Amino acid sequence: MTLETFFHENPRVALAFSGGVDSAYLLYAARACGAQVRAYYVQTAFQPAFEREDALRLARELGAEMTVLPLDILDREEVCANPPQRCYHCKRAIFSAILQAAAADGFDLVIDGTNASDDAGDRPGMRALRELSVRSPLRECGLTKAEIRARSREAGLFTWDKPAYACLATRIPTGEVITAEKLAATETAEAELTALGFSDFRVRLLDGCARIQVRPEQLALVLERREEILQKLKPYYRAVVLDLEVRGE
Repeated sequence: MTLETFFHENPRVALAFSGGVDSAYLLYAARACGAQVRAYYVQTAFQPAFEREDALRLARELGAEMTVLPLDILDREEVCANPPQRCYHCKRAIFSAILQAAAADGFDLVIDGTNASDDAGDRPGMRALRELSVRSPLRECGLTKAEIRARSREAGLFTWDKPAYACLATRIPTGEVITAEKLAATETAEAELTALGFSDFRVRLLDGCARIQVRPEQLALVLERREEILQKLKPYYRAVVLDLEVRGE
């Protein structure tokens, strides 16, 4: 199946929109295929401000309708307790909010940007999508991450080379309670490192310390900007350490 076929068969869709590479291309494709699509961005404490700004910018550039739905995710014990299945509970909450808002706006189908490169066995949140009957056109059409980036570049989307970004909650070890303060410290720390020239990195919480993970090609930059990094991050962490392993999500 192609995206053209999907949107011909489903001409009215609500899109779970994050502002990332995949959902950005899906929004573009839906409009290019003539579908009536509305993007829904769920704002929680897990999303940094730049993600919302990217989402708003793309919707504006594409002339697409976008609704921002505030959600107090930290009000949910099953999420902020940070159990191994946190992602499942979080996805259930987020997509339930989208389904409710979309239904009120007259949309019967909700889609998301899961692609063919995403391993279902490695994505706890996918179970929530299946249970809520959320469809993933990119995955159904066999489009991989590399193909989506290439198509996004061809379409002129500024998101085509945007690094993959997992939510702020992934920076806190499983089993450690998630708080607004810990999330705010993480967001601030990562914003500070971005301003210092780092990209595609993580600042993880480890026993009150900031554990920095960067790509190998940016290790030299860590040493070059060492004093600035310490100055920026020490107000929020007990210590600042460098993890020599390549970062994960």
